[in-house]
Amino acid sequence: MPVLVITGTGTEVGKTVTTAAVAAAALAAGRSVAVLKAAQTGVGPDERGDADEVVRLAGPVTSAELARFPEPLAPGTAARRAGLAPVHPYEVAERAAKLATEHDLVLVEGAGGLLVRFDAAGGTLADAAALLGAPVLVVASAGLGTLNIAELTARELRRRALELAGVVIGSWPGSPDLASRCNVADFPEVTGAPLLGAIPAEAGALPPGEFRGAAPGWLAPRLEGSWDAEAFRVRTAP
Repeated sequence: MPVLVITGTGTEVGKTVTTAAVAAAALAAGRSVAVLKAAQTGVGPDERGDADEVVRLAGPVTSAELARFPEPLAPGTAARRAGLAPVHPYEVAERAAKLATEHDLVLVEGAGGLLVRFDAAGGTLADAAALLGAPVLVVASAGLGTLNIAELTARELRRRALELAGVVIGSWPGSPDLASRCNVADFPEVTGAPLLGAIPAEAGALPPGEFRGAAPGWLAPRLEGSWDAEAFRVRTAP
């Protein structure tokens, strides 16, 4: 799995912290890692972006960013409003492929969900994943309302003949409500893919050393971790 594309069921679901956790677990397993942010929005020229946050949390990761746009909008809209050239899926694929020649694992983090548009032609992260032939990891929110979007994302990936590697809950609450606990069992059923981890809420606020040490315990073996999905399901069952 030299390239893994990471998308979400929406914004603010924990994509960047999940990306950092996957990077940290891979580093702990002795793999070299690069993270590519396809398009950074809502960040000024001198501000820290998502790729920078992954490096801060995960450690010695090569980071790259194709473009950034100042307004917190879909990349295609943000590029148009800023009068800047948009990012195209082939550019994402080309940069990721180049990074893959130099690293054991390349993590491509999208913006928002799978079909958020990058350019006027309607290019998306799904198109970049298709060009790369890369599996897609979906980061989902924990609670009520997430199953519909998770299933729609899974259906779109299958329609495009793209591999859904699995689902990670991007922010698992300390006191999960009924919907969150039920969703643990429901995610695999509605997506047809395994649950590959649960990142604790506020994990991104941990000191980097603590984050790196804990990250493998949040992720399943496929993501170089030790997290046990069945044990988690039993422990959180309503």
